[in-house]
Amino acid sequence: KDFHSGDNVLELLLEDGTVHLHPVDPSKPKLPPLRNPDILVGENDLTALSYLHEPAVLHNLKVRFVESRIIYTYCGIILVAVNPYKQLPVYGDAIIHAYSGQNMGDMDPHIFAVAEEAYKQMARNHKNQSIIVSGESGAGKTVSARYAMRYFAVVSKSGSQTRVEDKVLASNPITEAIGNAKTTRNDNSSRFGKYTEISFDRRYRIIGANMRTYLLEKSRVVFQAENERNYHIFYQMCSCADSAEFKHLRLLSADEFRYTGMGGDITIDGVYDKKDFEETRQTFSLLGLKEDFQSDIFKVLAAILHLGNVEIRSSGDDKSSAAVSLSDPHLAAFCDLLCVSAAELVRWLCNRRIVLVAETVVKPVPKERAAAGRDALAKQIYAHLFDCIITRINTALQVPGKQHAFIGVLDIYGFETFDINSFEQFCINYANEKLQQQFNLHVFKLEQEEYMKEDIPWTLIDFYDNQPVIDLIEAKMGILDLLDEECLFPQGTDQSWLQKLFNYLEANPLFEKPRLSNEAFVIQHFADKVEYQCRGFLEKNRDALYEELVDTMRASKFSFLAHFFQEEEQSRAASKGVKVKSARPSVKPANKQLRTSVGDKFRSSLSLLMGTLNIVKILNSYTPIDDFEKRVTSSFVRQVQSFLQEYEGATQLMLDTDYRFQVTFPFCPSSTALESLQVPSSLHLEFLTRI
Repeated sequence: KDFHSGDNVLELLLEDGTVHLHPVDPSKPKLPPLRNPDILVGENDLTALSYLHEPAVLHNLKVRFVESRIIYTYCGIILVAVNPYKQLPVYGDAIIHAYSGQNMGDMDPHIFAVAEEAYKQMARNHKNQSIIVSGESGAGKTVSARYAMRYFAVVSKSGSQTRVEDKVLASNPITEAIGNAKTTRNDNSSRFGKYTEISFDRRYRIIGANMRTYLLEKSRVVFQAENERNYHIFYQMCSCADSAEFKHLRLLSADEFRYTGMGGDITIDGVYDKKDFEETRQTFSLLGLKEDFQSDIFKVLAAILHLGNVEIRSSGDDKSSAAVSLSDPHLAAFCDLLCVSAAELVRWLCNRRIVLVAETVVKPVPKERAAAGRDALAKQIYAHLFDCIITRINTALQVPGKQHAFIGVLDIYGFETFDINSFEQFCINYANEKLQQQFNLHVFKLEQEEYMKEDIPWTLIDFYDNQPVIDLIEAKMGILDLLDEECLFPQGTDQSWLQKLFNYLEANPLFEKPRLSNEAFVIQHFADKVEYQCRGFLEKNRDALYEELVDTMRASKFSFLAHFFQEEEQSRAASKGVKVKSARPSVKPANKQLRTSVGDKFRSSLSLLMGTLNIVKILNSYTPIDDFEKRVTSSFVRQVQSFLQEYEGATQLMLDTDYRFQVTFPFCPSSTALESLQVPSSLHLEFLTRI
């Protein structure tokens, strides 16, 4: 029956022949979205649908996935992938060769088609490319990034004896062993962000690669929720505890170590840790990382596990002081493996030094504080080890020869919302907001600006811009600012910080106070509303490790470990040379305990990442093609990245005139038109001088 204005019900005939009555409010009639004609259902490109709305998109993906058993669908230049949670026979070398040289729309949607498009754009237009793999936790990002890298390795064989493309692929099992873990959503979840820059020579053959990592989830080393695991490498090592080669590490079964048995089940269905460990070791060897280096890594990893089992008791008359027995077998194993003094370690786990004006006082700490100090030390050692391995992999992937172009592949943690969400989920979801903005920028903003610039008749598409939620997190007096401020107060607590959030951000429509909890806050993210428990935010943001424990590690006779903490000291000394002075007076951290906060570091590394994804695009747009290679070298782009990192937080980039890079804009007939060319201010590229 036809619908007429004023009707309070819409009569619908469903596919199975039943009649459905859909209620309608006559005062403001809102009809259900229109269905696409049958001929378009199952289209391989969502932009070909007559009606493009959420139900149509979901129905189309469902038809392709359930009925046609196809996991890939295009949405314009974007590839949508539905995770089948099983291996499919569509990634062999024959299929790679079938997609090689083809245009993106000529064959069925595939990750290889996207990789081929990036490779072709780089080779034909001499432009560097980036592939961003995004999606929620467990969507299959890591596997997709792996296939994209494999495509480049196969189609751009170096032909040299070094087999550099094999080395690039070999880095994956190692980074997954030390940076991936089982979560409730995903058996192989990336707990860090990874941007891999694959370098090509003038003949567009792989000559090397470089990896940059972002925010490793350090807290996982010392804590896992129920049904979750620590990093894979720990379980791989424990599976070989009986091996004669590892007898000196005094390893036990993974369920006997506190840091690996916390989540309950230590195994993953279909995953064989012992076999995976063999693969990890083989890839170390393939990359040329010698047995001595591997042995040092395993020593440090085993020491971390033993540190977690060091028993801390309450002692003293009022049980307010911590104590550790010098005869503790795990303490002995930790100190033997890392060649540190057991007496010094026990002393500074159980006490802290307070420097007063006239004297220095050593004060006992309670059991909880000592346990937090032990865990902080374990996290710091693991983070240093992770960085060291990534640095060594990068060194192994650098091959003599000049980089002519590169393709970047970004695989970063997906949006997360669990039953209990803490600081880690907050950081991960903040990173995803920034990536979503990047997506919006490329798909909507830049395209629409182009149409408007050229006076093409165009109706603006109303899309969700998530800048307000990014401002809520990172702007002045936003969540991160208030968190850093609270961390400076010795008496600051999670509760006092939460109260500040309610006081300052109450009026923000994207921020809410939960009805049933006084220990949480809610943020309306682009993907979903997420409730964060405030407990632990301050401690995780401070990530405090007392100087005395650092000095104990620095005094180690095991040079591999001592070097970690000496490097830390050098990098701090170097950072003092930055010449940008903040307008806001800095508060001196108490007792050398507080360094740059985790939130602040994360904000800086995200800005650097966004800069990396944008700088090349901006410079490509504003520099003549024949001039581009000569003037915009890879070293220049890296220099710009380092400036972005170094001057993070300044109102503008203050650079010496020697470092200014004059960018030639495309020819414009009038100065007015030239002035109207705008670089988005969010990219912080003020150092690009107009000439």
